[in-house]
Amino acid sequence: MEVQTKTMGTVTVDDARVLHFPKGLFGFEEFRSYALIEAEYEPFWWLQSTDEQSLAFLLVDPFLIADDYELDIDDKMLGDIGIASPADVYVWAVVTVPSDGGPVTANLQGPLVVNRKTQQALQVVLADSKWTTKHNIIKALQSRGR
Repeated sequence: MEVQTKTMGTVTVDDARVLHFPKGLFGFEEFRSYALIEAEYEPFWWLQSTDEQSLAFLLVDPFLIADDYELDIDDKMLGDIGIASPADVYVWAVVTVPSDGGPVTANLQGPLVVNRKTQQALQVVLADSKWTTKHNIIKALQSRGR
């Protein structure tokens, strides 16, 4: 599939990397199809809307920046995207890069959960107050020696 991106022009994306969010993302409910594209810098990826070129989110694997990260998600919610086993899941956190030079952060409270078999996905809000919407990525990576 050819995808017009916000940062890289037109790129070809394998259909297996096109994610479908039946309910959209919080604040962007009308956009439901996104391509997962490797970013220029590890360990980041782009979640690029296939419907709106100017809509893209930077992502990171939350387990790379939080050793003790865990998700307690209602089974019914997971069932809505066909997840029957933890082996069917992979998870992303949305990254914020502030224009004012502030810390680069990840939203660990509102992760994206993807069914690796069907590419159906959803965004959830975790009830555990341990996880924030502003987890400092650079500090976390430096503390892990990366």
